[in-house]
Amino acid sequence: MGDSQCDEKEESLNESQIDTKYETTRIASFKDFLDLSKYTYSPSNTNEHENTKIAWQTSNHLENSDSLRKVSNRECLIFSKNHSLGKRKKRKREILSCSVFPNTKQCHTTITGDTSKYASSKYASFPELRDVLAPNLICIFIGLNPGLTTSISGHAYAHPSNLFWKLLHSSGCTPRRCRPAEDAELPNLYALGNTNIVSRPSRNSNELKRAELDAGVSALEDKIRMYKPEAVCIVGKSIWESIWRTRHGGNISKCLFHYGWQDESERMGVEKGKCSSWKGAKVFVACSTSGLAANMKLIEKESIWRELGIWVEERRKLRSEQFQEAADLIKRTKLNQL
Repeated sequence: MGDSQCDEKEESLNESQIDTKYETTRIASFKDFLDLSKYTYSPSNTNEHENTKIAWQTSNHLENSDSLRKVSNRECLIFSKNHSLGKRKKRKREILSCSVFPNTKQCHTTITGDTSKYASSKYASFPELRDVLAPNLICIFIGLNPGLTTSISGHAYAHPSNLFWKLLHSSGCTPRRCRPAEDAELPNLYALGNTNIVSRPSRNSNELKRAELDAGVSALEDKIRMYKPEAVCIVGKSIWESIWRTRHGGNISKCLFHYGWQDESERMGVEKGKCSSWKGAKVFVACSTSGLAANMKLIEKESIWRELGIWVEERRKLRSEQFQEAADLIKRTKLNQL
């Protein structure tokens, strides 16, 4: 009995060892603990991959949009200093539409298209500057075009950096320094006027095309012919170059260009084929008064303008004497009638 019991114990022990060994083998194989089929590639995972890719792109785009909106907001803040609330909101929408979605067709056309067309549409909401003209003035000043500050204020040469009003006074064209808001009073006060070769506003002269300047010469001649001033002052070399190019069919050479009074044959507004006491307006070419025109020192600009100022002072003095004589004659006539 003892041997049989021992044999039974040994068999049960061996079985238990086999069971234990088997269990250990089962655990080591990770069977029923890890389903590798879940991690194998199959076409069913394609949508999940695409969704992940789209989610990443959307997240990346939103991050870029946030940063671009910060830039756009800063640009809008700077722009708002010189614009009304309605224009500021419109401008803000334009900046955001181009900045946040830089690959759109509209923005691509804006950047790579004709810059003059872009500038024209960009400032389409800015009003043009009215002419300050009257018949038989001593001198009409012809500028390039209104800047944005001038357009918004409605007064000529309104930007603080522009030297027009300073040079007008220092040259003697006006006996005191006038403010831009007084531009409409120039004809009555000093027999002076103002107009531009291009009517539409822009931020700077680089946004104007040569053809655009040339196209304005004809209208300019018509204005001078209508109001018949004694002289015109061309405020800037580029304006005279455009007038010359239109008249002579080519660019003016360096040896022919000069500031100051031009040849008598270059008078503006001449009525061809008509006998008239008015022979056209004398032409004086002055340097630009823009704050961006830094190619000359102030003393050089004052010297050019002073030549015009001397002539204007003489003409105003003569007119004043003639007016006084006319007034005295009228007074004597009335006394004789009594």
